[in-house]
Parts: sequence; structure tokens; C-alpha cells
Amino acid sequence: MNPYLDIVIRSVCVYLFMIIALRIFGKKELSQLNTADVILILLISNSVQNAMVGSNSTLLGGIVAAFALFLINLVFKKTMLHSKFIKEMLQDKPEILIHNGKIEFKALAKLGISSEELQEAMREHGVEFYKDVKLAMFEIDGSISIISGDKDLKQTHHKRKIHKSLGNLNN
Repeated sequence: MNPYLDIVIRSVCVYLFMIIALRIFGKKELSQLNTADVILILLISNSVQNAMVGSNSTLLGGIVAAFALFLINLVFKKTMLHSKFIKEMLQDKPEILIHNGKIEFKALAKLGISSEELQEAMREHGVEFYKDVKLAMFEIDGSISIISGDKDLKQTHHKRKIHKSLGNLNN
């Protein structure tokens, strides 16, 4: 077999494995990663490198592996745009966090969102009390959208930040 075709096949297999593993172990967005998750991702990337390129440690071998990863990622994104089944299989749905002032505790626990984080999102949206929230949604991009019952409040968009131990990378 052509050694570069072997690299492409190995890279695609690793990519598919990572998609499935991340879906099973459940992280919606990289913005939700804590320190342990970042370390895990770094270690996984190091551990699968040899699985992708095998004994080929040439520059061209690395470029072929990277190209294969970019290409399969592009194919997945295009497929998700055109296939509802694939999109539903790979992408989570938005979750209701608060509905008419009532907190959905099961959703918060499932998503790992603390009450402090929810309160922070509410404050950023100009809402002080849970009872004033008409709808709070955890969006598929990792943001928390809040709609209040107050027509005078400006609605904003809260993006979950990286865990405090990693520092603020938005500066």
C-alpha cells in the first residue's frame, strides 16, 4: 500500500474515533474544558500521532496527515449541513435552563452548569432574579441565551468562559 494513503486512512480513523469519543464523553464546546480536560486533549493528541503517521516522521507525512484531518473535517461539516440525521447524531440540541422563572435542575446537572455560572449569565443579561427569566437556553455553541419578561431590558449574549484556572484568554 502507498505509505501516504496509509497515513490518510489512519488519520481518518483517528478523526472518526475522536468524534465518537467526544460525543460519548460529552463536551459541547471547547469553551467548557477545564484544566484536566485540556491536559487530556493534549495527551490524546500526542498519543494518536503515531497511530496516524506510523513510522513516517517526514515533513510530507505530517502534512499528509494534517491535510487528511482538514479534509475529513470539511466533509463532516458539509455533511452536517445537508443531513439532518448526521447533524442530530453529532451535534447536541439546545437545552432549556430556566422556563418562566423555574430552574431546570436536571438540565443544569447534565450540562455541568453551576448556579453561580447561571447567575453570572443572568447578571450579564441584566436580570437579577430567576423569577424574571422568561427563558434561558444553553445554545449549541456553548453560550447561554436569556430572555426576560421585562421589555425594557436589553437582551445580550453570554459566552461561557474557559475555566478560571486557565485564565482569561479573551484579553
